[in-house]
Amino acid sequence: MKIFVNGEEISLPQNSNIDDLINQLGFRNKRIAVEINESIIPKSKHSSFFLEAKDRIEVIDAVGGG
Repeated sequence: MKIFVNGEEISLPQNSNIDDLINQLGFRNKRIAVEINESIIPKSKHSSFFLEAKDRIEVIDAVGGG
């Protein structure tokens, strides 16, 4: 299926969840926020939230500083 991540179209297998996407993008073990179709998805739901074709996803990498 095709989805949009940070404005770019990518392909993922059907029945992929947010964790699958995070792993494919190389964000595993990083501090990120995930927004799908303008809704923030809590990290506790990443493994149970399944993506659908044409979803619009924003992945924001948290950067520390001071």
